[in-house]
Amino acid sequence: MDVVSDAISAANLGRPSFHRLRVSESLRQDPYEGANFYVVLKGNCRLLPDGGAPLPLGVGDAVLMPHGTGHAIADSPTDRAEVLCAKYRLDCRRKHPLMTELPEVVHLPSRVGSHLELRAAMDLVAGELDRLRPGSCVALPHLLDLLLIYMIRSWMTKATSGAWPGALRDPVTAAALRALHSEPAAPWSNDRLAAEVGVSRPTLARRFAALVGRPPMTYLTWWRVILAAGMLRDTEETLATIAGRVGYSSPYALSHAFQREFGTTPGRYRAQAAGRLQLS
Repeated sequence: MDVVSDAISAANLGRPSFHRLRVSESLRQDPYEGANFYVVLKGNCRLLPDGGAPLPLGVGDAVLMPHGTGHAIADSPTDRAEVLCAKYRLDCRRKHPLMTELPEVVHLPSRVGSHLELRAAMDLVAGELDRLRPGSCVALPHLLDLLLIYMIRSWMTKATSGAWPGALRDPVTAAALRALHSEPAAPWSNDRLAAEVGVSRPTLARRFAALVGRPPMTYLTWWRVILAAGMLRDTEETLATIAGRVGYSSPYALSHAFQREFGTTPGRYRAQAAGRLQLS
């Protein structure tokens, strides 16, 4: 797994919900524990985010709201719009800092020659919505996953601020992150990671901490606990098995790190996660 894929997968709870909306008036979406996105299929409309300026939207525009900000979608004074609306539930306690760093509203306007992958995915989604065909019920959720990935990727290529776009563009830090995410259970040390990346230990430590915001081994410890939380939520594996899979020598060692990060034991976390899923 690469860092962006892991960042999206870490907090995602199941498949997206989606519908096609004909905007004929102002429609309200209250704050939401997840992410919303919109693609304008026809006409023009306006996004009215809570506490933000109105954002005019036209055909082909895409908007990602990664933090579930409350908002409204309003019709344009000149015509009505058709909009694809999609929502993802997220476990906000397991958000990767890359996702946390995204702005409240990511606007990706339709421009000739820009965001080509995103445009292709939008065309595929529009085609599936226009005429439901065999397999559409499976195809549409996967296409929406693609749209989410392409929106985040498009933001990263254009971002002029924020640590994570810079971290993934820096060859040393990006290589170190790839190594840690590819083999999180490996017996990493600062020396071994520096050798893997091909730089000195001080160089790795300086560049990684400056761009990621924490030293390499501190980041690895955090990421192992996040992975363990996902396994506790999504599998029935024992704590001992999960500990081995994320690089801990014993269930006790994992429990200690887990409680330090989440403020609860792995067992209580698993029970709480099961309860939230039953209520969803």
